[in-house]
Amino acid sequence: MSRLVWLSARDRPEAFPDPNLALAEPNGLLAAGGDLSTERLLYAYRHGIFPWYEAGQPILWWSPDPRAVLRPGDLKVSRSLRRVLRQQRFEFTADSAFCDVLAGCAEPRSYGAGTWITLEMRAAYERLHALGWAHSMEVWQAGELVGGLYGLHIGRVFFGESMFSRVSDASKAALVRLVEHLAPMGLALIDCQQATGHLARLGAITIPRRAFLAEIHEACKPEPEPVNWTLGQN
Repeated sequence: MSRLVWLSARDRPEAFPDPNLALAEPNGLLAAGGDLSTERLLYAYRHGIFPWYEAGQPILWWSPDPRAVLRPGDLKVSRSLRRVLRQQRFEFTADSAFCDVLAGCAEPRSYGAGTWITLEMRAAYERLHALGWAHSMEVWQAGELVGGLYGLHIGRVFFGESMFSRVSDASKAALVRLVEHLAPMGLALIDCQQATGHLARLGAITIPRRAFLAEIHEACKPEPEPVNWTLGQN
């Protein structure tokens, strides 16, 4: 594909072009426009597509190549992190403070003042959460929310969106707890979207987009149902 495909909010959710036709530069840009309806978002994630854009931009849809993923059995927990977890410095909950986790992930980072989690994005994921598709893992210390992550759980795949940390190791601990929480549910894969050094140290690898698409096609049931996250909480 040499030209960007533009979507209308009136287009059906399946109007996305084949993700394998995404632009090489910028890597993975597939389409622009459309909307953040629940139906469009669910279709997009099940087909390896996710939205990412900044305030003032149109909605941009991406499917990068290669894709960063983390398999539960490949999770690497450093000796220092194991010590933190063993000392029980943190308490964990799931889906008890979804909106607060979204707000934490939207906070400005030290390396930039902006955020891609716009009010429009927050409203869309809150709708998905209300329907049982979007979930959060929260990390608490002395009664305060100090870290967490959120994403979509479809079939046997967790499509990670963002994480945050207000104290050292909180986001890493959230990921470890996420794997522990979802492994008994048959988790096959965590989609990390883009590779980072932080994720690589935790065991994430990159795989070709075609391999990723084939894997999530098998791991996301044809007609998946929302998954209840209330079981197995600490």
